[in-house]
Amino acid sequence: MSYCTECGTRLIKKHLDNEGEIPYCETCSAFRFPTFNTAVSTIVYSPDAKKILLIKQYGKDRNILVAGYVNKGEFAEHALAREVREEIGLNVVSCCFNRSEYYEKSNTLMLNFACLADSEDLSGVTPEVDYAAWYTPQEAREAIYHDCLAERFLLYWLDKREYYDTAFETYHFRNFL
Repeated sequence: MSYCTECGTRLIKKHLDNEGEIPYCETCSAFRFPTFNTAVSTIVYSPDAKKILLIKQYGKDRNILVAGYVNKGEFAEHALAREVREEIGLNVVSCCFNRSEYYEKSNTLMLNFACLADSEDLSGVTPEVDYAAWYTPQEAREAIYHDCLAERFLLYWLDKREYYDTAFETYHFRNFL
């Protein structure tokens, strides 16, 4: 960020205790922390937690997770439920945070969750999605597009579950919605 988002003055670097060199506007006398987009992605589970939903979008032949941007003033959990409803036509019953990662290509902080859907019925898939299908966790591992953020999120989640060797319910999915 080179210019103040409030007044347009060119920013300088100024030391801020416990933060380091931060962009500073001399006109506004204020530090201007870099801004970025925020988005959610989710590992959608069937109601019985035995299948994972993967989708294809934008004319590309690669399986990914449901994802979308968080609107200003919106909770991440609400954005997750909205995106699943808008793209797949399913309602989210509960969700659990998995992990986050900054995605430099689009200057976006991605927040990943796992969630339970209310149904396996894919008849409500919208034109925003080219293809959607349910996979067992092992099939999802193999079918997810490789070397991408969606794969890192999915594998982290599945590996964590295998490491703890616990039932799905022990992740304390909560109804945030």
